[in-house]
Amino acid sequence: MNLGHITIDPIVEMVHPFMAPGDAMPQATPEAMEPHRHWLEPWSLCPQTGQLIIAVQSWLVRTAHHTILIDTCMGCDKEAEPYPYWHRRTDQIWLQRLAAAGVQPEQVNYIFCTHLHLDHVGWNTRLVDGRFVPTFPNARYIFSKADVDMAGEDDRISYRQSVLPILEAGQAQLVDGDFALDDNVWLESTPGHTPGHVAVGLASVNEHAVMCGDLIHFPVQCAHPDWAVAFDTDPALASQTRQSFLHDNCESGRLVLTAHFPDSSMGYVEREGDAFRFRFRPE
Repeated sequence: MNLGHITIDPIVEMVHPFMAPGDAMPQATPEAMEPHRHWLEPWSLCPQTGQLIIAVQSWLVRTAHHTILIDTCMGCDKEAEPYPYWHRRTDQIWLQRLAAAGVQPEQVNYIFCTHLHLDHVGWNTRLVDGRFVPTFPNARYIFSKADVDMAGEDDRISYRQSVLPILEAGQAQLVDGDFALDDNVWLESTPGHTPGHVAVGLASVNEHAVMCGDLIHFPVQCAHPDWAVAFDTDPALASQTRQSFLHDNCESGRLVLTAHFPDSSMGYVEREGDAFRFRFRPE
């Protein structure tokens, strides 16, 4: 799709059933989910398994000056044992789809990571001769300083595999939540899921969009902004941030790009009663 003079493409790594609603969001009990089943099934809620369906995807953004990727999915050879779809993947489908969109890793100028969870940083690196090295040799990787500090303290294996090699290669740029690359691309602070979580704002010729990262995991959270996910570091703040984000983008009419909504992954926030709904735009 085009946003003014910017070209935007989703680069999808996988779409699959993820987990039961109540495991993902403690407030999403079967009783609470029942009124939403008719519009969630089958694209966002699997009728057979009862599990929420997620996409794992990046957004390729091409401006007049830069080729940018927002988040880099799960990657290959990465440890993710609790999640069988993610654990030690060997296919190269994400790189193949990036190439099909007309981009090779050497052509990417910037990687914007909304946060540093394993399914958003995986293709930051790839395994070469037994060690993880940057996938994009000519790119600057834009990381939230707050999230790097937290990830370094936690020292999870995803940090060692997908973040630390970037820091050691000198390709990381640690920024605050108000960083701007230029008039086309900037960050917006959206804390709660992680301390330094950011959304990525885009604009060109009076057209506007925003990639929300994990601020909103599932479409049902538009109807229930107070439903925090089990992975939020600060559930109360995440819910507050999500409510503000939905309100503001409902008012502004910005196009919202999501990280995990299944097809279609882009759309507009609209008011519905005391909450919101997501009107999808075909990709």
